[in-house]
Amino acid sequence: MSTRGEGRRIDSALTGVVCSNCGRRYDADSLLTICDDCGKVLVAEYDLERAKRSMTKEALAGRDWNLWRYAEVMPVRDPEHRLTLAEGGTPLLKVDRWAAGVGLPNLLVKDEGRNPTGSFKARGLGAAVSRARELGVEAIALPSAGNAAAAASAYASRGGMDVAVFMPQDAPEVFKAECRALGARVYLVDGLINDAGKIVRENGSSRGWFDVSTLKEPYRAEGKKTMGLELAEQLGWQVPDAIIYPTGGGTGIVGMWKGFDELEQMGLIGSSRPRMIVVQSEGGAPIVRAFERGERHAPLWEGAETIAPGIRVPVAIGDYLILDAVRESGGTAIAVSDAELEAAMRDVAASEGLFVSPESGAAFAAAAKLREAGQLAEADRVVVYATGSGLLHTDLIGGDYPVLDPNDPDVGQVIDSAYA
Repeated sequence: MSTRGEGRRIDSALTGVVCSNCGRRYDADSLLTICDDCGKVLVAEYDLERAKRSMTKEALAGRDWNLWRYAEVMPVRDPEHRLTLAEGGTPLLKVDRWAAGVGLPNLLVKDEGRNPTGSFKARGLGAAVSRARELGVEAIALPSAGNAAAAASAYASRGGMDVAVFMPQDAPEVFKAECRALGARVYLVDGLINDAGKIVRENGSSRGWFDVSTLKEPYRAEGKKTMGLELAEQLGWQVPDAIIYPTGGGTGIVGMWKGFDELEQMGLIGSSRPRMIVVQSEGGAPIVRAFERGERHAPLWEGAETIAPGIRVPVAIGDYLILDAVRESGGTAIAVSDAELEAAMRDVAASEGLFVSPESGAAFAAAAKLREAGQLAEADRVVVYATGSGLLHTDLIGGDYPVLDPNDPDVGQVIDSAYA
């Protein structure tokens, strides 16, 4: 399960963990959750001077495309604990017809639906589960809208660990089945993901479950930051003008923003940064509301509702880190309606052959709205993160299909009239 294709062992340059709010420092080889003093998010730190000596452009060219190609700035020390299912290395795709139609001819899509279990969550949980295993954890638990539960189940299975997942009762059936197939204990919750999180917090430790909830431990963000590391590498060690990212808990925004800083410190990119653009649903947009009000924290959004389960997150522990990244980058936060995100999801599929998740549809819808409003220029190089595959959300693509009788002499008329 260790990284292949290497002539020698690659060591992590992990040095410690620090609180992102109060600055308290922790021993990285302790099992950590959130800050003991202030309850905020903990962040991994690395000796980047040491890391840059081996993580060079030339060295990377010979490494496998998975999380651990960036092992120097990943948190797992022992290669035997670097679990992999060939995550990462997702393509940057052109969508020329769709992009031209909205006036963004330089738009690219980072298709995270190619990851194991069909979403970007493989990155974060791959890192978090690997590090937990290295630190002696035998069982994990987490709340999830679906994608994270599937990824956690896959990597726990890969590492020979037990996993319990807690999902809203109305989560898509495919996620429930996927987790069960992967050996997880699956619990359904009468409520939203924050309600599921409450159950994990109150019941996990007594059962020996380590909580790998979003930003409730330091290492999911390290896996997610590889989306930014990969993007810079794929663009020839440059960054785009803007990144559009569907945002629930926001680990991807937080991780990528951290990753760009680390790349600059290692001399792999310059000081330019993409404008980080958060997208949420109008039915649940706590980060957008806080951004518009000039606030650094995003209070609970009561009664969050959207057809995009991955962004139905009414409150995020890392809200201040998301908002900091958006503001420091000169970015913005925007909400789209369910009708807009579903239409974009369908349009991209029909025009480009790219069947993406509803969360990804929200990002495409946001790109069109921002261009129309003049907040994105025609010349801008924009990257939309398609965070998951539409194959996990076929319930949203309904319809009546014509049934043909091969013995009907009028079958040709039925064929012609069915889609007239």
